[in-house]
Amino acid sequence: MTGESLPAAIGIGGLVSAGEINLTGPLELRVTASGRDSALARIADLVAMAEVGRSNYTSLADHAAKLYAPFVHILSVLAAIGWWIYTQDIRVSLNIAAAVLIITCPCALGLAVPAVTTAASGRLFRKGLLIKHATALERLAGVDCVVFDKTGTLTMGAPEVTSLDHLSQRQQEITAALVAGSDHPLSRALASALAQSGVRPFSLEAVQEVPGAGVEARLEGQTIRLGRAEWIGAVALDETATYLAIGTEPAIAITFRDQIRDGAAATIAALRAKSMRIVMLSGDQKGAVSRFAAMVGIDEYQAGVSPQDKAAYLQTLAAEGHTVLMVGDGLNDTVALASAHVSISPASALDAARAASDMVLLGRDLSPLPEAIDVAKSARARIKENFTLATAYNVIAVPLAVAGLATPLIAALAMSLSSITVSLNALRLRG
Repeated sequence: MTGESLPAAIGIGGLVSAGEINLTGPLELRVTASGRDSALARIADLVAMAEVGRSNYTSLADHAAKLYAPFVHILSVLAAIGWWIYTQDIRVSLNIAAAVLIITCPCALGLAVPAVTTAASGRLFRKGLLIKHATALERLAGVDCVVFDKTGTLTMGAPEVTSLDHLSQRQQEITAALVAGSDHPLSRALASALAQSGVRPFSLEAVQEVPGAGVEARLEGQTIRLGRAEWIGAVALDETATYLAIGTEPAIAITFRDQIRDGAAATIAALRAKSMRIVMLSGDQKGAVSRFAAMVGIDEYQAGVSPQDKAAYLQTLAAEGHTVLMVGDGLNDTVALASAHVSISPASALDAARAASDMVLLGRDLSPLPEAIDVAKSARARIKENFTLATAYNVIAVPLAVAGLATPLIAALAMSLSSITVSLNALRLRG
C-alpha cells in the first residue's frame, strides 16, 4: 500500500488493509470496511475514472479520417453527377466516379500511422521497451515532464547492506544465526550479504522473533538482540538500519540502502538535457527521499505521498500546462499511472501497475526511456510526413481523376505507389 520496501510498524488501533502482508506475530482485527468500501476498491474506482479520461484522446489518424472519408465520397458522387450531366453517358460517369474513389482510396492515410508505429515499436522492443497501447507513442512524443516513483522504480525495491566491515568475524557469525529464520526484508538482505561473504552462522540458544521488534537469542548466559533501536536501547540513526546488541556491549548499527536501479542517474541526466521537468513522488520518509534525490540528481520531490495524492499532483501539473509521463511500479502508483498522459512500468512492477500503464520496461535498466522519447518524436514527425505525402498525392491525383484523365487501372497503380511511398518512409524509423 505504501509502495516502500520496508514494513510499516502497526500498533493497537492501527489501520491495516486487505492484501497487506503481516510479517510477524498474530493480529486481532476488526473489520471496518468491506467490499466496495475497502481501500483496494477505492483505488480501483480511481483507476477506472482515470482510464475513462484517457480514452478521450483522439489519434492523428482518427482526426484525419473524420475529415477525409466524407470528402472522398462526396467528391465521387459529385464527379458522377457532373459527368452524367455533361455527357449523358452513365458508363463514362460511373467510370470516372470509380476512378475518383480508387485514386482517393485512403490506403496511404490508413498506413501513415500503423506503419510508423510498427517500425517504432519494433525498434523500442529491441531496446527493452514494450508498447501496450495503440496511441502511446503519439502521446509520449508530447511529454515535457517526467514523474518518477522512488522505491521499485528508481530503485530495485529491496534493501542492500551498505557495509559489514565494522563487524568482527564473531559478530558476523552471530548476526547470521539471528537472521537465518526471519522473513523480515532487512533480515533477508543481511542473510544474503553474509552468505555471499562465506560467513557461517554461530550456534545460539532460544532464538525467537519478537513481533515488531526484532530477533532475540541466548549465548553463554547473555541476551543477544538484533532489531529496532528503541527495543535494544540504541540511538536511532537518520537512515535505514538495524542494531546488534550482544550482552552489555554497546549496540552496533548495520545500515542499509535501497539499491539504485541500473541507469537511473544517467536516465535523469539525459532527460534533463532534453529540458524535461523531473519530479519524484514517494511514500517513503522525507529524510530517505531527500538523500536519494541528491544521489540521482533530482531537485523536485515529495515524500509521504498517498496514491490519491500522486494522482492529484499529476492533475496539478496538467493544470499548469505540462504533459506528464508517469513511471511507477506499485499498487500505490496505479491511479497516477492511469491518469497520466502516458505511463511506463518496469517488468518487476505489480500486475495492477503493469495493467494500468501504456508501456513496460522489460529489463532492469531505465536507459531506454530517453531514447523512447526521441523515437516517439521521430515517429510523430514521420506520421506528419506521411500525411503530407498522402495529401500531396491527392492534390495532384484527384484533379486528374475528376477531369477524366485517369482510368480505374491507372488510379489503382497510382494509389499503390502512394502506399509504397508511405511504407518506405515509415521504415526509416527502424535504423
